[in-house]
Amino acid sequence: MKPLVGSSVARREDTRLLTGRGRFVDDIHLPRMLHAQFVRSTVAHGEVESVDLSATREVPGVVAAFTAAELEAGDIEAVLDRPLSQFVPTAMPVLARDRVRYVGEPIAIVLAEDPYAVEDGVEAAKVGYRALRPVLSDRQALAEGAPLVHDAAVANTLVDVSMFATEGIDEVIDAAPCVVNVRMKTGRQNALPLETRGAVAQWDAREEQLLVQTCTQTPHQVRTVMAACLGLREAAVRVVVPDMGGGFGQKCVVGREEIAAGAAALRLRRPVKWIEDRRDALTASFLAREQRYDVRAAFDGDGRILALDADVVCDMGAYSCYPFTAGIEPLMASAEMPGVYRVPSYRVRGRAVTTNKAPTAPYRGVSRPQIVMVMERLFERAARELDVDPVEIRRRNLITEFPYTGINDVTYDPGSYLESLDLCEKVLKDEGWYERRSRECAQGRFIGIGYSCFSERTGYGSAAFAKRKMAVVPGFDMAECRMDLSGCVTVTTGTMSHGQSHETTLAQIVADRLGLDLAQVKIHQGDTDRVTYGFGTFASRSATIGGSAVARAATALADRLLDLAAHLLETNRDNVELGRGRIRLRDDHSRALTFEELADVAYLKAHLLPKEAEPGLTAAATFDVQGDGTFSNAAHGVVVELDPGTGGVKILRYVCVEDCGVAINPKVVEGQARGGIAQGIAGALFEEVTYDEQGEPSCASFIDYKVPTANEIPDISVHHLETPCAFTESGAKGAGEGGTIGAPAAVLNAVNDALRPTGIELDDTPIRPEILHRALESMETLENA
Repeated sequence: MKPLVGSSVARREDTRLLTGRGRFVDDIHLPRMLHAQFVRSTVAHGEVESVDLSATREVPGVVAAFTAAELEAGDIEAVLDRPLSQFVPTAMPVLARDRVRYVGEPIAIVLAEDPYAVEDGVEAAKVGYRALRPVLSDRQALAEGAPLVHDAAVANTLVDVSMFATEGIDEVIDAAPCVVNVRMKTGRQNALPLETRGAVAQWDAREEQLLVQTCTQTPHQVRTVMAACLGLREAAVRVVVPDMGGGFGQKCVVGREEIAAGAAALRLRRPVKWIEDRRDALTASFLAREQRYDVRAAFDGDGRILALDADVVCDMGAYSCYPFTAGIEPLMASAEMPGVYRVPSYRVRGRAVTTNKAPTAPYRGVSRPQIVMVMERLFERAARELDVDPVEIRRRNLITEFPYTGINDVTYDPGSYLESLDLCEKVLKDEGWYERRSRECAQGRFIGIGYSCFSERTGYGSAAFAKRKMAVVPGFDMAECRMDLSGCVTVTTGTMSHGQSHETTLAQIVADRLGLDLAQVKIHQGDTDRVTYGFGTFASRSATIGGSAVARAATALADRLLDLAAHLLETNRDNVELGRGRIRLRDDHSRALTFEELADVAYLKAHLLPKEAEPGLTAAATFDVQGDGTFSNAAHGVVVELDPGTGGVKILRYVCVEDCGVAINPKVVEGQARGGIAQGIAGALFEEVTYDEQGEPSCASFIDYKVPTANEIPDISVHHLETPCAFTESGAKGAGEGGTIGAPAAVLNAVNDALRPTGIELDDTPIRPEILHRALESMETLENA
């Protein structure tokens, strides 16, 4: 029987989704349902002097409108168990009360019979402000005498943690023959899921339960916060996630709007629907990525790194997100900056500052695109200073012996760091890109080749999150397998798919463990009444942690089937084995029982069960990665051409060599890599949320927020290496974020390689066409002088 794990079987979800039979939040229509939208702040920073909803309530079709005082919902507060010198908590009210801290912050909720009336009601609201001077950048936030976004946050700093200060690091740097610096800033981005956020909330009088259908990556955490904010027992809240069109981390935190929708439904006893429009999604939803790095690295004369010294400042916007807090970006950057390289001495300070912008949440990769850019730029710069080939200097520093415990107190499981880089370089050389670069650069064209090497830490278990000192420690997950009378299996899991093919890949794991056809396995996710607790899907944890819990539950069910079959066949347990949908004797294959026959006994003839056995065929399991988690790895190689006339960057070739352990479904892994790379390219070249001097977002539509299309994303070849993971049930390591982590660094290095004749180097992203145009124009001016 050929295993399904490792096979590129067709996605089971596609038939439903591609024929219009999917069911998303906005597809939900209920009798007497009200539509909700929010009166949002029009100033970035100010005191709320008055909120007048009288005209709103007179708009035809408007049923109700509530301010914070009228809605009576508690605050959302994310906490780290750290002293105030390291972390300052900030409560995020569901609706702003006396102060607003960013343009788009919700102040009141309006409910109407249809989506048009609710928009009219929002426009009729009148809010009086006393405007305060906004803080719009990390430099402004840290400047002496800057206005405070939160009175409790001195110097506008929410997190300030210094880590891994190796003794004697200054002496090492001072004595080193080569010291290079990188000062880099990355632009603020929007995760931009195709489906915007939304929720439908209704009070179920029969169940005495608030049912909230919402597009979230973490349904149990929404339930926990919803219950706390509304003063309900958790059993009185049920969160269900229908099909979901993307999340990318933006939906793995708890938003205030879904809590407000639940509060309104509870108060009015009518269903309430809130769907975020694209303007709000671009300007007022959770954002990410705005970070600044000041890093220096010391190298010996052979190009081996001696020390790394970093200062990291992350602009986290107005509030901490739940449950990760404002520490999500600086703590990730601090803990994982050394990456795939052997760094003997390390010191880092990580800070999260608060500004008058929409709050920050995780976004695919979480700080690792930035720290990989920093490390890869340091190696490029050192290679130039020491006259060493850029690929060779990486080879000299890559981790090659495993398990390896780094200076950052992280233990890396076996990977193929060197092998990935070697294969990536070989592909580009064999295809003739090095010769083409030399030939065409000699003709005055600007062709560049760039690389990035990195690891993707996946499957963060409880121990890894506990190091951050989070009050809520995500880590484990749960699963249950239940066989029915027809021999089919229903699996419930605490993970949540938003496009990653869980209905296929998790079913592959279960089908293999039980000897079933794929069609006999059904996956249920995203329902807090089906699974006791789960932490959802983020950080590539679904295959590693969720998949391992599913595998253990399936194995436990297989054990129950084997025990029952041995009893009924009157043999010992060692003499029975799983076949395709049946259990047979090892020494006589003609004697066997089908799963249907076993289920018939387990459910309908319980008197035939062994004395110690319970009726039914159900098994549950949990899984938590021990230690520091698992590490996928990859190398990316990019060839670009710069256009002197426009400053545009055209990607001519993109090669990804990835190793995520056992690829449960290689086609799914390739899709994850390509999608992630597209988002990484977007961050390197196109996307940035900007603001005017008053804090008004400048990117309220796709006219201003430049999203790449299929024309800008090249064909991407993905090559697989496989180093099975010893810590997960299937040998998988996770593959959800790697593409995004590696792409910006590879593109940035390729652009700088193409710029070599100009003497100009770029470290900030996105790489704007006007910057490149000026660089190339200045070179042309010098040549013509």
